[in-house]
Amino acid sequence: MTNSEKPSYTVRDIQHDDFDQWKAHFVKYGVFYDTEFTDEIVQGVWEWLMDDSAQLNAVVAVAPEGRPTPGAVAAFGLYRRLPDTFTASWGWFMDDLYVDPEHRGAGVAGTIIDDIAARAAEDGGGKLRWITNKENDSAKALYDKVADRTSWILYEKNV
Repeated sequence: MTNSEKPSYTVRDIQHDDFDQWKAHFVKYGVFYDTEFTDEIVQGVWEWLMDDSAQLNAVVAVAPEGRPTPGAVAAFGLYRRLPDTFTASWGWFMDDLYVDPEHRGAGVAGTIIDDIAARAAEDGGGKLRWITNKENDSAKALYDKVADRTSWILYEKNV
């Protein structure tokens, strides 16, 4: 099978029935970033995802036939709409993007980014932004192809 013949992943809104698969991936995502997500954190994020008023959204990519675990959730992206004070319009932030290791290299991350960008465009456009760890070279290789790297530096302060 050539690159152009790779089966495509279906991206859709996360659903209640996705909890167990999403949880397994979300916990692995935390491990990747040396973070332990407790059951309370997992449940809290899940409740946000299921509550429209929380304004945190999620999509999942479902594996097609011909890929490992066809029909299973292979990846997720969490995103939200937010005010952009530089444009006095709406912008978008992708908080998290995770692809299960057995599905990496198949274009899943790019498919999720494209889907979230299309959703943002349908809702008025603006900028879609996200961050990644400075040492996540595989993610940066993709991100450098699909978006502009900015000069902004992120700071954090516990309060």
